[in-house]
Amino acid sequence: MLPDKLREIIDWLSDGARSAPTPSRMMAECCERLVAAGLPLYRVGIFIRTLHPEIFGRNFIWRPETGVVLSSVDFDIQEAPEFLSSPLALVFREGVEVRSRLHEPSTTPFPFFDDMRAEGVTDYIAIPLTFVDNMLHASSWTTKQPGGFTDEQLAALKTVLPTLARLIEVIGIRRVTVTLLDTYVGNRAGGRILGGQIRRGHTETMRAAIWLSDLRGFTALSDRLPPESVVEILNHYFDCQVPAILKHGGEVLKFMGDGLLAVFPIAEDDADRSTVCGHALEAAREASAAVEALRWSDATGAEERFRFGLALHVGKVLYGNIGGGNRLDFTCIGPAVNLAARLEKIAGKLHRTVVASTAFADATRADWADLGEFPIAGFAKAEQVYGLGDETAVAG
Repeated sequence: MLPDKLREIIDWLSDGARSAPTPSRMMAECCERLVAAGLPLYRVGIFIRTLHPEIFGRNFIWRPETGVVLSSVDFDIQEAPEFLSSPLALVFREGVEVRSRLHEPSTTPFPFFDDMRAEGVTDYIAIPLTFVDNMLHASSWTTKQPGGFTDEQLAALKTVLPTLARLIEVIGIRRVTVTLLDTYVGNRAGGRILGGQIRRGHTETMRAAIWLSDLRGFTALSDRLPPESVVEILNHYFDCQVPAILKHGGEVLKFMGDGLLAVFPIAEDDADRSTVCGHALEAAREASAAVEALRWSDATGAEERFRFGLALHVGKVLYGNIGGGNRLDFTCIGPAVNLAARLEKIAGKLHRTVVASTAFADATRADWADLGEFPIAGFAKAEQVYGLGDETAVAG
């Protein structure tokens, strides 16, 4: 081992590994530096739990010939036989090191070790990574060196690990912050908040196609079914819309009970207005078909079917922080949003699923049916309302 090289690695990590712009690159460069310092690494794994509604954790696996391969696992991994019978399960469960010299016959019989032996690995050690909040994460280190790691090499590795763990924790905290902001306010708003736009009154004007939808009969549904069932239904119902919105470039800003507000940003010069509105309309068609196909059965087998209303408009919105004291909401407001809300109510009265304003209909090449002119509460002028030509009104 080269003590000077080891010190350089620790200093590099302490300074934030600035030459490595991404977590994967940081891990790859760290392993490369350790090898250059005399640590004969073959395969290195870093396993980090995360705070995400669908992802339990992320794996960073480094090998000299492939660099870092990043993957994620969902919450089912906790019950998966391949995980429960792995040395990492022991690390996560008990916070202990697991060391096995794979060239010796007395090796602990983890099935994973058979795969490592087949690759020529002679030694394996898994070491907990404990963060400041005492949450356990894990690392694993292997070598093909004859006889395995020496005591000096393991001591050198353990000298570097605390600093590596702190940097991984800092990177992880930032990733969790971004994930939580994306999850609760959307990626566009989250990016602005993380960039420092956090004071009340910080707003900007944005052109956008506006999506405002509502579940029909939600009040009666809530009165008739247990709250747990209502939550389950709402989650399935929003699953019919959110993927379509995100797929076509929209951003979900807010869930309001059974209501959903989303925007599809348009360039400042309005050059992509027609394209963006077309994407919003495609998302509307996909969401409408998904809601139409949605079924839910209670314990008695009684089946529920669902209908929703969706208003599409396009215009300027004020986008930013609104609230009181230190409790803020990042949202969009303005006459265009108010008009979309009024149009959604008209959709219900007309027993239509999708309705659009004149501005939105004019921006697309769809086959629109003129549904008539309607007075809009709070607006001086009446609004011409359009429905999809291939949709017929359905009572209910």
